[in-house]
Amino acid sequence: MKHNVEAVLRMLASGACRTLLAATLNAMLAACDRASAQTAFTLPAPPFELPLLPPVSGNWTVMIGAEGRYGPAFEGANHSLFSPVPIFSIRRAGSVDQFRSPRDNASIALIDFGNLRAGPAAKFVPSRKAGNYAELNGLGDVKAAFELGGFIEYFPVDWFRVRNETRGGFGGHQGVVADFSADFIVPVTRAITVSGGPRFTWESTKAVSPYYNVDTVQAMASGLPVFDAKGGAHSVGAGLQVKYRINPQWEVHSYVEYDRLLGDAAKSPLVTARGSVNQTTVGLGASYAFDFRIR
Repeated sequence: MKHNVEAVLRMLASGACRTLLAATLNAMLAACDRASAQTAFTLPAPPFELPLLPPVSGNWTVMIGAEGRYGPAFEGANHSLFSPVPIFSIRRAGSVDQFRSPRDNASIALIDFGNLRAGPAAKFVPSRKAGNYAELNGLGDVKAAFELGGFIEYFPVDWFRVRNETRGGFGGHQGVVADFSADFIVPVTRAITVSGGPRFTWESTKAVSPYYNVDTVQAMASGLPVFDAKGGAHSVGAGLQVKYRINPQWEVHSYVEYDRLLGDAAKSPLVTARGSVNQTTVGLGASYAFDFRIR
């Protein structure tokens, strides 16, 4: 046994064995290099390309304008007030002419496939001052709120659009608001278009409570019963709009929007004792569209 081991060691130490091992190692390395230079397998081309966000550079169309609205002095009020409201939207230039409903808030269509658009959306909710209205006596002020989120809209056919805006609040409320709308779009002439359809709004508890809660201190100061408002279905309604296109840049429009408060908003003592579940808004506005380029 000892002699066999010594023989093996002498063989491993010999130059011939070292030469054989070196040649074997070089052959293995060469084979690895050839394998790495070749593709093991080829993936088939995808049947479609995934849509990606378009680059910011290029031509864009901006719509700016203003509306005069005559609607509830505050949400749930039984009397109305006139207020100005800005109009602002951006879309990729050359896309299908963008329909706009009075419910649409400021938005930018970063994704635009013609019949499908999506992007960020924002809304400003004015503050509610208790000292401005007798109905709010003892209920305290609610600060102005900014709602930031996104929108998505889809045209299954040219004459029908569905849209959703979902936004989160900052300031006066920290809740979530989701607006749903559908509009039938009827061109009466080349310049006049009539549109309208149903509306629905859902709000979380944190979006409802600042405006409809009545806590113990407020109950003592206002004479209203204590009420803890919860979120859920907030309102349902319908809208009608008439638009007149003066030229490719200018258009004017008028509209009426009706909402009926639901859930705890409708049950709040502020509404049942001092307000109304029926909320109607009428408006008249004008807008101007122009193109600009980002390099």
